Amino acid sequence: MKKYISTLFALGSLLFLGVSCDNDAELTYLKEVNFPADIKIAPSTTIVLLEDNADKNAITISWDAVTFPIEAPVTYAVQFDVPSDITGANAWLKATRIEVGQDVLTKSFSVRDLNKIATDLGMQPSKANKLVVRVEAQMDRKVFSKNVELTVTPYEKAIAFGEIYMPGDYQGWAVETAAALPAIEKGIYQGYMTAEGTALAFKLNTARTWAEFYGAGATNEDLVRMDDDNLFLPSAGSYQIKVNLNTLKWSATPYSWGIVGTAQSGGWDNSTPMSYDHKTKTWKVTADLVPGALKFRLNNKWDVNYGPKDATTNTINRDDQGAYTITEAGTYNVTFTIEETDPATKGYPATATCTIVKK
Repeated sequence: MKKYISTLFALGSLLFLGVSCDNDAELTYLKEVNFPADIKIAPSTTIVLLEDNADKNAITISWDAVTFPIEAPVTYAVQFDVPSDITGANAWLKATRIEVGQDVLTKSFSVRDLNKIATDLGMQPSKANKLVVRVEAQMDRKVFSKNVELTVTPYEKAIAFGEIYMPGDYQGWAVETAAALPAIEKGIYQGYMTAEGTALAFKLNTARTWAEFYGAGATNEDLVRMDDDNLFLPSAGSYQIKVNLNTLKWSATPYSWGIVGTAQSGGWDNSTPMSYDHKTKTWKVTADLVPGALKFRLNNKWDVNYGPKDATTNTINRDDQGAYTITEAGTYNVTFTIEETDPATKGYPATATCTIVKK
């Protein structure tokens, strides 16, 4: 009997070892992912920036696609930093990061954009400075290209101050209460607008009077001082408005924050758009919500989104996976407030604020 039990024990041990060996064979390891080649800079890595050329292209950065083990879109971003901040425990923490998008393999920077990046990183105007650039690829992890060093001579930008005003159909042409577009640099203004129905006509005034204003020129994108022809938004919707009085041009780019998640009608696929309140500089929506999750994203895409690290507060964080939990169905007033910066040069703030109040 003892011999029989010993034999069973020995066989069991061999089976255990066999299973262990098979399991070992099934172990997988995180596959190494790298950029397949160095990034390319055109037309040169030595750039002298001049304010007179602010709207011209300074550099174009391009790269080859990075292959991850998972078949899914790859999000790319470009990072700039000074040489003294790219080593050590805090390497690249102070970098300027510009998100490019999913599966996009090139990014151009105007003279204005690159000058702002350089000066924001502390570079001295009218002097040749070293600037380091790399590209980030992100899917299930982040990987980075090799660094490329640029020599950049920035210019000293004139101080931006003041604002212009946008009276129009949307508020009865009262310049006293018209939306303000703050200056983001000398002669260039930027703000936001939501147009409803056919209330699309407007003018641009340099003060809250009709003493000086701009209307349409040869095309709707041209500005002419004291011209009676109205300017028009493309259609109903929300826009980022940019006005350049240096070139006498303006543009309206579709731009809308929205709520997304299982608590609203579109689930995780389609956002409920919010409207911009130019008086409070806040995005707002009144929506019927059901129990579920809720967070915020831009332009009905996941490129830029905000969720709470701590759902007990009204602070929401860029690219955070957290969401608010709506526990009771009903009609809610939801607001979203974010610092009005120029995303093209400064990116989006790390945090924003919101309110979610049941009526």
